[in-house]
Amino acid sequence: VQLQASGGGLVQAGGSLRLSCVASGRTFSRYAMGWFRQAPGKEREFVAAVTWAGDSTYSAESVKGRFTISRDNAKNTVYLQMNSLKPEDTAVYYCAAPSAMFSGIYYGASDYDYWGQGTQVTVSS
Repeated sequence: VQLQASGGGLVQAGGSLRLSCVASGRTFSRYAMGWFRQAPGKEREFVAAVTWAGDSTYSAESVKGRFTISRDNAKNTVYLQMNSLKPEDTAVYYCAAPSAMFSGIYYGASDYDYWGQGTQVTVSS
């Protein structure tokens, strides 16, 4: 399984970015997907996740109401729409996929087995 994330960049506080992650190597639509982030000197943290059907999502409290995860199974792609960005959102963002098929959502980093290379998001104040 290969995951290729893109869409990061430098944006001012209050701005928006949309991250994309294209998956290959297996049937994308049968697996949940997630986004995590890691800021310098901090542990990797959960951001958002979506079920394999895209019918249910869950976001961390720190991004709820500002970030939206979605997926397009026809394009093997998961997205993270980030609005009202804050300087504390600055981090490397990773998309992730589990090895097990599960109709629900995974919240922990240990539940994910495949990781993209990460894309840098920098929010200036």
